[in-house]
Parts: sequence; structure tokens; C-alpha cells
Amino acid sequence: MEVVYVYTRLRRELGRHCLFSDRSAELLADVPPEPDRGLRFIRRGGRDQGLQACRAVSEHQVNTERFESESRGLNHVEGGWPKDINPDDVEQTSRFRKKVEKDESYLEALPRLGSVMEHSLRQNNTMNIYQDGFEEEVEERQDPPSAKTINVFRDPNEAKRTVSGLSWHPDGGRRLAAAYCCLEFQRGGADLSLDSYIWDVENPNRPEMSLKPPSPLVCLDYNPKDSHTLLGGGYSGQIAFWDTRRGGQPVELSSVEQSHRDPVYKVIWLQSKTGTDAFSASTDGQVLWWDVRRLSEPTERLVLDLSREGNLDRALGAISLEFEATMPTKFMVGTEQGLVVSCNRKAKTSAEKLVSTYDGHHGPVYALQRNPFFPKNFLTAGDWTARIWSEDIKESSIMWTRYQTSYLTDACWSPVRPAVFFTVKTDGVLDAWDVLFKQSDATLSVKVCDAALCSLRVQENGRLVACGSQQGDATLLEVCGGLSTVQRNERSLLAAMFERETKREKVLEARQRELRLKERSRSEQSREEEAGGREEEQEEPQLLLDRAQRDFYTLTQQGREEDEEQREKEVCEENEVEEEP
Repeated sequence: MEVVYVYTRLRRELGRHCLFSDRSAELLADVPPEPDRGLRFIRRGGRDQGLQACRAVSEHQVNTERFESESRGLNHVEGGWPKDINPDDVEQTSRFRKKVEKDESYLEALPRLGSVMEHSLRQNNTMNIYQDGFEEEVEERQDPPSAKTINVFRDPNEAKRTVSGLSWHPDGGRRLAAAYCCLEFQRGGADLSLDSYIWDVENPNRPEMSLKPPSPLVCLDYNPKDSHTLLGGGYSGQIAFWDTRRGGQPVELSSVEQSHRDPVYKVIWLQSKTGTDAFSASTDGQVLWWDVRRLSEPTERLVLDLSREGNLDRALGAISLEFEATMPTKFMVGTEQGLVVSCNRKAKTSAEKLVSTYDGHHGPVYALQRNPFFPKNFLTAGDWTARIWSEDIKESSIMWTRYQTSYLTDACWSPVRPAVFFTVKTDGVLDAWDVLFKQSDATLSVKVCDAALCSLRVQENGRLVACGSQQGDATLLEVCGGLSTVQRNERSLLAAMFERETKREKVLEARQRELRLKERSRSEQSREEEAGGREEEQEEPQLLLDRAQRDFYTLTQQGREEDEEQREKEVCEENEVEEEP
């Protein structure tokens, strides 16, 4: 096995460039001996010096009770050996032991045993000889969380492609299947390979097998019941089925007419008696069920149209899937619009299959997985956060991480620790979260590579984590024992935490519902008042018009009367002027 480790260092720290060239040997310096210095040499004798280092010896024990007893002046009643008995004589020591066991009572033996035990405990301070006996009493030393790179599986092609999907071999995780595809718009060309690979975790130099699909694979999934079979979803929307015993060519392939119209972003095997049922999701808004023995057409279709009319033009694009074997009738779909759709496969009509939705992300839900120990709680990752949900709460998640500086591209639970999950981001960082330890920050953050990480899978034993990058590297990391070993009372503590957070969200949801009802009643009352005000406003203009009309007539009448009076005055003045002469 070849271990690969990359050492990085800034160029300015390396000094001047080394220039090597081929040339014949030449003498640079010649230092002749000086015989006079040899005459002045003084030879000194050896010297002993004490050192802390010493030879390793095996642990052993000797009986020093006789010498301690003699130094203290003890007789054999107090636990010492009599002076007339030779301890090297087996017969004498056996006879003396029987005599002591016969004459010595239990209470008389306790002080002697206590002194021996005290001496042993003093000795144990230097050498822990009771480590196995008191294993439960001694607290285990918790090392800080860590992860180290084991292997890096690089895309053997010159034009590097994104590792868009990963799947562990179901029998111990000795192999890792990786799907390679270029997901960037209009970047693909004739030089890009269509192959995907199966790697042996101990041989990063070359893949164990090449899978040759008709179009690049976006996702892959091993059959949990048959470790020789795989199912893959292609960029063209087709579904391909492989049997590794029959080579790298697909055994079955779905037709283009009956397949998805967009790339297949997720395929999952279903729990069935035959072990040949699976379903797939695509951004064309469809979820299709398949029987791998006959991929000519899907066995069932579901259109993710929330209006429940089955309109494919209004369907939500599916980008992640979740299926739990303990809940065979339920499955969940993560969409491009940030919604998680809960579905029931056994419903009678397509409209009844869409049960409820969970809205919590601003962008596509790239990861969706139920907790393996608490199936009612599931994990989602999208935009800049990872969220933990409860099936009973539709309004909001019960727990969530704070917003990260980089986009989250994948996440998954640890298969052995209920409280641990992993996330990968576009800045090339792998984060390990332990919600029992802390929720605001990641327990461990590892810079895996400089490129964006796009896929993530954890081995069944929880010790190995595989991350796929945008530059075609699948990095295998080994996490420490603290993140891959179940802690004491972890399940009960996490169950209590989930229950507490669920109750809290239910209380907040009820409060929000009450506030919405009050706001609705207040708005209805304000609408009624506004309607009454509008009626008054409609009556007021008529009153104003009548008043203005009355005022106009009154003023007009007054003006006429004043004009008549003025004319009468003028007539009287004219008559008076005519009478004067």
C-alpha cells in the first residue's frame, strides 16, 4: 500500500533555486594533515554519567515481606517469617503456611492483608497494575477531535471532472464507488470522459473497475442486499444498472423516452423482497419507480406539483431523496426551491401522495437524511445552513447551525453516533458537528482541499469519511474515536434534547397561530370600519352639494333685493332733481 502525503510550503521560504547540472568531479579544497597536532593529543580516561533513559524491563513482582518484617522486628504472628524457617525450602514453607492458615483467624489476618494491600496501592501509583479491574471507575481520556487523510483517489483523466456522487460497498466498506460528471453549464466537451470508477480503499494508484455509462453519471448507489450490483443516474436522465461480475458495461439501461428529462440527481434502493426495486429523482419535477430487471419503463410516476393537478410545467425540481426502510410507505424529496416534500407512496391518487411540505432554505436542498436512531428527525443542508427537523413541526426546524461563510453542498449523519453529523462546503472544508457538545460551532473543521467539496459519504462503521471535490479528487479521511464511538447515555440525552426542542417549537407555533388569528380578526374589524367610513364619505358630498345650492340661492336672492333697493334709491334721487327747478 502506497501512502501519499502532500507537503505544502510557501515558495519564498525555500530560498534560492537549486541549479543542477552534469559535470566531471573536481577538487574544491585540500586540507593536508598536521603531524604536530597529533603529538599534542591528550587521551583522557573514561567517565560514567547518569542518564534518565534506561533499558526496558518487563513488569514482575517479588515477595519482599520477609525482609520488611525483619527490618521492623516482626514475628510470625504479625505476618513475618520465623528466623528458623528457610523460605527456599518448599517443604518447610508449605508446613508453615498450613499452620498459619489453621491458627490464624479471619480477624487476625485482616491487619496483615491490609498492610499488603496498602503496599500494593502505593506501588500502583507508579505502575497501574489495576487498570483492567477498575476500568469502569477510571475516566477515559478524551482526546481532542481530529481527522487525518488516509488516501486520495484522483480522476485518472486529464480533464478533471466533479465527483458528484459517492457510495460505499455494503460489505465492510472495502470499496468506494465514485460518479464523475461535469455539472457546469456548457463546459463539457469531447475530451471529457464518460467513465466512473470503483476504487479499492487501499489502492489509490488505479481504480479497481471502470463503469462505462452512455452519459456521465451524476449519482451512484450500491444495492444493500447484493454487493455486486449498482444503480446509477445519468446526466441524460437515464437509469443504468450494473453487475460487477459481468464487467463495466451496464446490464440494463432505461430508454430516453421513458426516463427523466433532466439529470438524475439521486437514486435509492427500496426495501423489497426481491431487492430489485429502486426510485429516482430529477430536476424535471418527477419521481420515478423502477424494477431493475426491466428498465424499459418505470413502474410508477409522481409529479411534484403542489397544486395536485399533475402539471409538469409547475412541478418542483427534485434534487435529493430520502427513504427509511423502517417506514416503507413514506419518503421525502428535497427540491430546488428550498422545500422538503413529505410523500406517502401507498396513497390512492397522485394528489394524496403529496402529504406536507417543510420550508426552511433559501436555495436547493442538497442533502436530506433521516437520523438512523431517531427516524422522526431528519437533517437538511442547503444555502448556508444545516437544519434538523421534526416530522411533527411543519413551520420551522427545531435546531439549526448558524449561517456559514461558504455554501453547504452535502451533509449526512454518522451511522454510529446519533448526535454527530458531517457537512462539506464550497471552500473545501469538512465540518463535524456534535449537537450534544455544542450547537453554535462545528466540533471539528478540516481543510480537505482548495477546491469546492460536492459530495460526502460516511462508512458504515463511522470511522472513514469520503469527500468528493470539484477537481475530481475523492479524499478518504479517518476521524478520531471520539467522533466514531458511542458516548455514554448519548441516545437518551439526544432523545431528551429532540423532545424538548420539539415541545418548544410546538409552543411557539401555537403562539404564532394565536397571533395570526388575532391579526386576522383585527383586520376584518378594520375592514368593516373602513367600509362604514366609505358610506359616510359617500353621503357627505351630497350634503355639501345641497348646502352649497341653498347658499347659492340665498346669496342670489339677497343680491336681487339689494339691486332693487339700489334702483329705487336712484329713481327717487332723479325725481327730486326734476322737482327742484
